[in-house]
Amino acid sequence: MSKSVVEQAPIFDLSQDVKILPELVKYFDKYDATDSKGRYLHWSQFKWRVPKEEAQIIWKAVKFKRMSQMKHLPLSDERGTPFSYCTPPSMEAMLHQVIKLAGGNVGAIDGRTASDSLQNRFLVSSLLMEEAITSAQLEGASTTREVAKKMLEEEREPIDEDERMILNNYLLLKYAENIKDDDLSIDQILEFHRISTLGTTENNVCPGKFREDNGIYVEDGNGEIAHQPPDFKLIHNRLEQLCQFANLDHSGLDGSSFIAPVVKAIILHFMIGYEHPFRDGNGRTARALFYWYMLKCEYKLFEYVSISKLLREKPRDYGMSFLYAERDQNDLTYFIYFQLEIILAAFDELEKYLDDKATEFQKIAAILEKTKWGGTLNFIQKDLLKKAVKEPGRIFTVKEISNSYSISQNTARTYLNKLTKKRLFLSSKDGKTIIYIAPSDLISKLNAK
Repeated sequence: MSKSVVEQAPIFDLSQDVKILPELVKYFDKYDATDSKGRYLHWSQFKWRVPKEEAQIIWKAVKFKRMSQMKHLPLSDERGTPFSYCTPPSMEAMLHQVIKLAGGNVGAIDGRTASDSLQNRFLVSSLLMEEAITSAQLEGASTTREVAKKMLEEEREPIDEDERMILNNYLLLKYAENIKDDDLSIDQILEFHRISTLGTTENNVCPGKFREDNGIYVEDGNGEIAHQPPDFKLIHNRLEQLCQFANLDHSGLDGSSFIAPVVKAIILHFMIGYEHPFRDGNGRTARALFYWYMLKCEYKLFEYVSISKLLREKPRDYGMSFLYAERDQNDLTYFIYFQLEIILAAFDELEKYLDDKATEFQKIAAILEKTKWGGTLNFIQKDLLKKAVKEPGRIFTVKEISNSYSISQNTARTYLNKLTKKRLFLSSKDGKTIIYIAPSDLISKLNAK
């Protein structure tokens, strides 16, 4: 068998290593919990960056620094070893950035004021769809983004398992949003899973049911068993403990201990991956739990942020962050750092997305301002014209517009009929359904004033 991609870090146990403390002290000025660049390195990365003959003793000096900052959680592995984490200065800086961004609104991210219609009627629904698609692609779905988004907008029935997975993810995120004010329970975790896997057959999954054997394991990059989840007989009790942890007050107020909400959400994400309570769909359930907790803590901007897109681009780093934690005395700091990097990158992606959307919208708005229609159309109608200009011949339906902008079907119909009446859209019947068509000469019509 090939060598594992992540070496087990040397164990540091103060009760056993107390005798070498005087020797460790001489390294304290030079080495800290992170390196000079603020990186929290695992032993397999660290040992190459220090003198080979001193690597073990320097590692123990670093571990002593880390252990002195460590927060132990009321969660442990199957052997009873607790999970823990610390927050070195470089992590505190990242947390500050996340809190500053996530506590604001879309306008703050984009550097401009976003209208309620732009923020609430379009972006939430559009970006939830984006996250549902990328989350499914992370799990192996191969449907194109354009086809998948059209399916969600039109509420079309999925035609294959890949599309089913995407629809399930979308419903999963909506469910997480709907129950954000509730405490976490076993039933809710099962419901998260049931929604995410309903109508799929991968790994003989049973929607909303825990696995009933120990035949599930996670492989590393070399085909080795990287993680063997706890015994299936322990799942219910272990997830009960996770629910208790999720529902505990960690606000730091009234004498409670403090865990930053984003760190707690990341821990919940990790623990579902660690427990692997289901035959399949663990990743989707874990990410839904992360979103649920962030929305519960009123970080509303997470409705707009897609972490799955970036996880999909870094699958190896995602897996390694799990392995680093498990192969260094259950130190979750590695996983937290990685997820914070993903979250900050996701905010950068959101800024670019908003900037692109705003630029596209401003272009069509500027054109419309010079026409007789400019002052008579609302944001949604202008945005529909923007889409129509980009894609002549595109077909719009009342149901699609209702879903895309989170408005009623009657309102959507009124907006579309107004565009038709102004001869900016064409309308026709497809069976009993009225469809609205982007004319091929729309841009020339608008430029003709």
